[in-house]
Amino acid sequence: MAIATTNTAEEFKALVADIEAQAGYKKAMAFGIARVDRGQKNADKVLQANFGLINWNENFGSAAVYIKALQESGCEVDFSGSEFVATINDEFVKNAMNAFAVYVDDAVSDVHKNIQVIKTLASMEDVAKNFRIVFLFEDANAQSVEAVYLKLYALSQSKVALRSVNLNGAFGILSNVAWVGTTPYELEYLRENEIEMKLNGTFPTIDAVDKFPRFLQHIIPADNTRILESSKVRMGAQLAAGTTVMPGASYINFNAGTLGAVMVEGRISSSAIVGAGSDVGGGASILGVLSGTDGNPISIGENTLLGANSTCGIPLGDACILDGGVAIFAGTKVKISPEELVKINEANPEANLEAKTTWRADALQGLNGLHFRQNSSTGEIIVKRSVREVKLNAELH
Repeated sequence: MAIATTNTAEEFKALVADIEAQAGYKKAMAFGIARVDRGQKNADKVLQANFGLINWNENFGSAAVYIKALQESGCEVDFSGSEFVATINDEFVKNAMNAFAVYVDDAVSDVHKNIQVIKTLASMEDVAKNFRIVFLFEDANAQSVEAVYLKLYALSQSKVALRSVNLNGAFGILSNVAWVGTTPYELEYLRENEIEMKLNGTFPTIDAVDKFPRFLQHIIPADNTRILESSKVRMGAQLAAGTTVMPGASYINFNAGTLGAVMVEGRISSSAIVGAGSDVGGGASILGVLSGTDGNPISIGENTLLGANSTCGIPLGDACILDGGVAIFAGTKVKISPEELVKINEANPEANLEAKTTWRADALQGLNGLHFRQNSSTGEIIVKRSVREVKLNAELH
């Protein structure tokens, strides 16, 4: 029995209420329809999922329509797990079109993007070949390539905050593939066909070999965001408007990024977050949770400067400076003079630092207005109250 064509908004609302009232129904926290790239050797193996639209804690009525459309197309939807993935077909599309009928020819169809998705699919043939739908009912470990990509999209499109999504096990689910433009190739396929492809002149120009695609292969950044080299930002990174990523030693990993206009000429490792107005200098490195921070994710505050070739292994507050070449880790011993300690306490009254001169650097983590420098005569790392304003060039951001 197909979904009846809706003629009024009230009929659509009643349809959604009816669907959600069915026994065992669960609202999806996230969902979307993706065109998948399959393996050249194994067509059952999904290498990549391209979502025209993802929904995260929104558009629950559309999710209900999709679920009912699946059921009417002969697919039994399983609500018992943390996610559900299924291949859609032409029957699914027809049923969804019937459900959305009242809005399809209305101006709202150009505003409501889930209707745009269905209208686009309706113009295609044999959607069962390449299109899959995924529902997440809870943020558990992903069980499918489609679920991993949905979460990466949510991060890169700022639907969720950095470090707020469960990405455990993602590397084990994604395949290591050769990226040729936006197309992933199975490495084994290339090995088996290497001789013929090279002699025929059809061997592809491989841009990268990785489990993750590049950010720009899937995401359109904000108008005033600049990425000067596509390989410098990985899918799952999050770039706030105004961020500039220069070529050279820069890099932003997945589940890492910026919260405002930031100049990036260094490395922002996975789980690291940089606040608005900050400058990550050329070759500077912010460590990730797997690279020396003992699992302590690093946040850099606003208007903070990491000098060229510096290394930051602790969280920093606002208006801090880490001089070029200086490396700060949790256990790094630093010195603060009594005069500077008074100034630092004034800038951070909640810290109430005790009167002593030698500190572990992690005792200062998250504080504002710190300037880390190295005494060129003794080699000691000293900390002063920063008096320099870090200001980005407004014309560039």
